[in-house]
Formats: sequence, structure tokens, C-alpha cells
Amino acid sequence: MSRSRTHSPSVKRSRARRAGESAYGALLVVRTGLMGALALLLLTAGVWTSWRTAQYAMLVKGREHGTMTVAACHDDRCTGPYVPAGGTGERRAKVSIVQAAVPDRGKPVEVTVKPGTERAVRTGAAGVLHAWVPFAGSLLLAALVVAGGMRLRRTAWAMGFFGAVLLGAAFAAL
Repeated sequence: MSRSRTHSPSVKRSRARRAGESAYGALLVVRTGLMGALALLLLTAGVWTSWRTAQYAMLVKGREHGTMTVAACHDDRCTGPYVPAGGTGERRAKVSIVQAAVPDRGKPVEVTVKPGTERAVRTGAAGVLHAWVPFAGSLLLAALVVAGGMRLRRTAWAMGFFGAVLLGAAFAAL
């Protein structure tokens, strides 16, 4: 019995073809790296933006906190009188808060006042979730970059899912 060959003889590719394949591979690596850097930039910007507000909503201990009663709203901010909780801080005739963080006019809202300003940040679960909304948005945007540019679909679905859950929780809490 004769032996049959199961593999074809190797064909030597030209130098130009090998260089083209190497360049294409390098372009794929560069594209993946750039998309990864863009996704990281989006996530970093989301965390940075959220943390500027979230630190006051989450780390209330040792800060001036109390209740604010919403009296009026114009544009995107609401104002009202502030009454400190316990002995920390002073009464203020007027502090302002982002309108999206306010449930209804006339109802008291637990807030922390940013040091040196008249701006208040809502505390509690609703305030924390509202503070992290920019991060949720950056998760959704980064998921598109990860799926389209890096071809990591499962990772992108997970990022998008967590971003949507965070946005939904913030909407439900407010």
C-alpha cells in the first residue's frame, strides 16, 4: 500500500506578501490599543466627573449636612432654606441644588453643603446614585467603543448592562 500525503507542500510566500500581513497585524494591534485608550479615557472622565459630586454625597461624616426645603426652581437649579442637622454648620436662608436631584417642591431633602459655597448635594441612596450618573453614561459610551473598536462583545455587553442598571436605579431612586 502506498502512503498518501495528508498535507499539501508548503508554498513560499513572497516577501511583499509577508510584509503586508505583518503590517496588517500591526494595524490591528494599534487599533485595539487606541480603542482601549479611548475607552479608558471615557471611563476616567466619567469617574472624575462623578467623584466631584459623589464625595459629598457619600462621605457625609465630618461635613456640614442637614435638610433643605425646596422653595423655587429656575433653569436647572432649585433653591431654598437650609437647616443644619445637630450642631454642625449654620442656618442659611438660601442654598441651591441641582433640579434633577429634587423629588418635589416643598419637601425637605437631606443635603450636604459644599465647603465655601452655597451649593448643596443630595445625600442618601438617591443622592449617591444621582452623583454616579455621569459614570453610568461613560460606561454606556465605552461599551460601544469596546464592542466596535476592540471586538470584545461580552465585555461590552457587561459594561453596557451595568451602565444601564446604574442609570435605571438613579431614575427609580429620584
